Amino acid sequence: MAESPLIGICDGAIDKKKDTYYYTNKIGGCPDLIPGVSNPHHQCTLCGGFLSHVVQVYCPLATSPYHRTINVFACTAPQCHGKLESWKVLRSQCLESEIKETSECQSSDRTAVSTTDWCDDADDWGMDSEENVGNEQARTAQPETDNLTASLEVSSRLQDLCINGSVGVEAAGPPTDTPTFQSFYISVAEEADLVGQNDLAHANRLLKEYEEREGVAVREVSCCEGDGGEEAYEKAKAKHGDAVFSSFMKRISLCPEQVLRYSWSGTPLFIMEPPSNVNQMVPACAHCGSPRVFEFQLMPALVSLLHSAHLSSELAVEFGTVLIYTCRDSCWTSGSSSPVEEFHFVQTDPDQKLFK
Repeated sequence: MAESPLIGICDGAIDKKKDTYYYTNKIGGCPDLIPGVSNPHHQCTLCGGFLSHVVQVYCPLATSPYHRTINVFACTAPQCHGKLESWKVLRSQCLESEIKETSECQSSDRTAVSTTDWCDDADDWGMDSEENVGNEQARTAQPETDNLTASLEVSSRLQDLCINGSVGVEAAGPPTDTPTFQSFYISVAEEADLVGQNDLAHANRLLKEYEEREGVAVREVSCCEGDGGEEAYEKAKAKHGDAVFSSFMKRISLCPEQVLRYSWSGTPLFIMEPPSNVNQMVPACAHCGSPRVFEFQLMPALVSLLHSAHLSSELAVEFGTVLIYTCRDSCWTSGSSSPVEEFHFVQTDPDQKLFK
């Protein structure tokens, strides 16, 4: 099959009152659990701070029966920017049958412990109904130790209550000191669909401006251009001397606002010259031993969208591109509650000012 990358574009803020799910493609916010999968709170291996959720990508594979979601996390500490150890990528999966089972359990749970248990209508707190109302004054006259015992019993029962929670899943939210980014939807389009006549004219105008600014000549973008051909550069070199970066800029000029490029088992778009042994640097899957393949990458335009969800604080993550590699066989043990950690490769931006 010819490689046809999918492009992710920011598509509006997510209302804080609106629920999102494991199949929601989004920036920031909190990760949404696939039913049955736990939500551990990860810490940066460099500074020990809690990692912030950067993106969530719902990406089931055509040949797999699993729902499949990948969550990417990063440390917001300035000293950790651009460091491989300050990022984490987690893959979670679940069969449709497991989702139905979990939903049925949740429905049964809500029937057994309904929201009225929190209200005046509750009648299951270890107290008898109307025939005991007349004895209430006597109960209030009991020693304080009896009241304390009753309070402890109620507290114990409250700890066991869970409304809308997943059975057997850690349902607690992130620690209060975990920095959280503003949340946005991600819309998806095929890169080929972005190549219309108006887009070409706009892209070529951007290329001309880029040539004048950087002192490099690049051929115009053509409608049928693919990945197979070599880039045609004249002898003039970019001011920063990086032909890979020039090629990167040329490719994304069709859609400069793209925040994500998805191409499972495709070719990554490097922002700077990668190590010569980059393919050898990608380890095999730690769970099944299968090789990992490139799946998607985060793009520079995402940096400007990563702002704190709380106006009282400032957050930032700096990078050029983050490349995500995942198990080729997308291995998963049915019933597993632990996400699988995948491999990532971080490249800093050689010319960050161009995206600000």
